[in-house]
Amino acid sequence: MRILALEPYYGGSHKAFVDGWQAASRHNWSLFKLAPYKWKWRMRHSAVTFADQIRQCVAKGHQWDLIFCSDMLNLAEFLGLSPQAVQKLPAVVYFHENQLTYPVRFESERDYQFAMTNMTTALAAKSVWFNSAFHRDSFLEALVAFLGKMPDCRPIDAAERIRSKALVYPPGVNGIPKRGNRKAGPLRILWAARWEHDKNPEDFFEALKILKTRGFDFRLSVIGEQFREAPEVFAWARRHFDGHIDRWGYQQNRAEYKNALKQADVFVSTADHEFFGISAVEAALAGAYLLVPKRLAYPEILRLGEEEGIEDFFYDNSVAALADRLTALAQRLEKGSLWRDDSNRLVRLMERYKWANLGGVLDQAVAKIAETR
Repeated sequence: MRILALEPYYGGSHKAFVDGWQAASRHNWSLFKLAPYKWKWRMRHSAVTFADQIRQCVAKGHQWDLIFCSDMLNLAEFLGLSPQAVQKLPAVVYFHENQLTYPVRFESERDYQFAMTNMTTALAAKSVWFNSAFHRDSFLEALVAFLGKMPDCRPIDAAERIRSKALVYPPGVNGIPKRGNRKAGPLRILWAARWEHDKNPEDFFEALKILKTRGFDFRLSVIGEQFREAPEVFAWARRHFDGHIDRWGYQQNRAEYKNALKQADVFVSTADHEFFGISAVEAALAGAYLLVPKRLAYPEILRLGEEEGIEDFFYDNSVAALADRLTALAQRLEKGSLWRDDSNRLVRLMERYKWANLGGVLDQAVAKIAETR
């Protein structure tokens, strides 16, 4: 089967997804991509850019069986500008994020045209894939509220039309070998996320301050993508926890990122906004103990309520609860081990997210869609 893949923002999770699936896939791929730069402009122009490129390829005799794109593409616009042979192809769109629930500091900053682009893309697609059920449900709920704000001509049934063809396929990861024997030392804590307010770094550092006040030693790694204006709390934390820091800032290559995961005893998330949580999955595969809030997609990812004992890896969303859980883990480590029993239980649970296991599932899904064209 021949897949025409269109990625307007070939970086971060978008790049990791399409590269990971392509490497694990049995299908033949033609990947058209644009550099991860100025995402708003990518959403505005990529349909025109890709349509021009595809028109040239069709003129040379290229053919495909299915279109696969990410939420950054205006699919309806692309199809309208493409040759007829491409217009007839079934299209699958994968939502890594969306512009209705993606956080902005002030709602007045949100550009509703991008939200409309997400909607029309989903309406134009044969199948709409989300990286989590949490993402699907929050997007559709927000879409209903958004359409209710329109002064007239409201396509109120759009959400249900999208829901009827919405599926959930989590992103895959490349396996990170679990570390060997742990080196001696205090509890090693890792926080790995974008340095932005929606990842709630304030709560993380507040919990660490409590841990430090209680007299527990620990080592700290704070990594993740940074932008020109990071929350001020990072500068404060860099000074306040200076004697505890092992890693600080963006890891320049994949090898360093993997090392940070392997060295961690416990991975902490304080996110207020997240559609999946790839770094948590990767950290667990590397052998880290997870402490995540009981919200967003985390209960879904860890199968809370389905797997016995999974409650141990959650805290109740408060700073005090996180500080208490970190304290308990530090005490456990002093006595010998973080784990109450099976230290491989999270590794086994996360195995299903490896591309070696997911690639075939996605291959079969698109093959079925192509058969129904």
